[in-house]
Amino acid sequence: MDGGDPAADPVRAAADRTGRAGAILRRAQAPAADPGAAARLASDLGPDLALALLFVSPTADFAATMAAAARAFGATPVLGCTTAGEIAGGYVEDRIIAVGFPAGDFAAETIAVPDLDRIEPAALIDAMIRARQRLGASHPGFVHEFAYLMVDGSTLREDALMAVVGHGLGPVPLFGGSAGDGTRFGQSYLAQGARVRTNAALLTFLRTRCPIRVFSFDHLDAGAGQMVVTGADPAQRRVCEINAAPAAVEYARLLGKPAGQLDPFTFAAHPLVVRVGGRYHVRSIQRVENGTDLVFFSAIDEGVVLTLATPRDIARSLESNLARLADAGPVDSILACDCILRRMEAQQKQQTREVSQVLARHNVTGFSTYGEQFGAMHVNLTMTGVAIYAPEGDR
Repeated sequence: MDGGDPAADPVRAAADRTGRAGAILRRAQAPAADPGAAARLASDLGPDLALALLFVSPTADFAATMAAAARAFGATPVLGCTTAGEIAGGYVEDRIIAVGFPAGDFAAETIAVPDLDRIEPAALIDAMIRARQRLGASHPGFVHEFAYLMVDGSTLREDALMAVVGHGLGPVPLFGGSAGDGTRFGQSYLAQGARVRTNAALLTFLRTRCPIRVFSFDHLDAGAGQMVVTGADPAQRRVCEINAAPAAVEYARLLGKPAGQLDPFTFAAHPLVVRVGGRYHVRSIQRVENGTDLVFFSAIDEGVVLTLATPRDIARSLESNLARLADAGPVDSILACDCILRRMEAQQKQQTREVSQVLARHNVTGFSTYGEQFGAMHVNLTMTGVAIYAPEGDR
């Protein structure tokens, strides 16, 4: 992952400043090693917030950071998660990114899902419906709404969660991201105030007077090479056989390389997609296990037909997709969840700076994830997010 001195890099130097004056979303950041980061972020975001989000580098002391944030933000609800990298003025690392939703423009209510191994569908759906009703009743003038999800990315339970959440959303568009642990792919963490959680999710409904557009896009084209999963452990997202051969060996053979050379950069450069409902969805590989098995970031099962996909130029594709969000009018702010494999691909292809410039130009803030959520689906190798537009009377 890219490092270096932010003072020597104009993109990262710009990222050290808070969001531009007049922006609806308030944004700030601090070094992960700064013991006073929480107080500094709360001061930079200012008062009268409906919600504050913290995207915390795994190099920070997460529990201490969130405890300090709970004190510093006072009555403002604060949600946080660990990341696989941060986004603020481009790709950055070893930072704590804070995003504030002003109470004059937003209202929010968060539902905690405390144990992803014991999801209670009826109770969760009922809580979702009631949260929407309360927000609608308390803020009738806020006519736009969306949902934002933070989920522990180390649980392998996102698909099961989304199968339930999808039934309670109604017409509300949802996006979200799976918390990360850098490129170590170890334990990730969430927090609601000072309460740190694992194997959990935090689902927030927001209403706003600002027009919004929830989006998801990738930079992939399905190719001709196909393979069939002939042996799998769906609960562990593990594939042991492809085309009746050891999975890693067969995948490597189709790429024309030895299985011993497979690494995360290979998986980012040669993604797999599956056709569902007339559309292709990515099934990203996380790692090789036991020398022959492939572990995926999302749901997989025997009988699934996988297709090799070809990435388009990631910077040009990102620029095109973000620019199209302005078709509905000038975009004020973008909050995004971006797959870690996209970041790794940019690094491998020496496009990190180019991609960072695109992100900065379009005012994107967020974090790199172990997976993304969009609507009722858990996906990979995408950027999901929400574009926020100024109310018509404010433009």
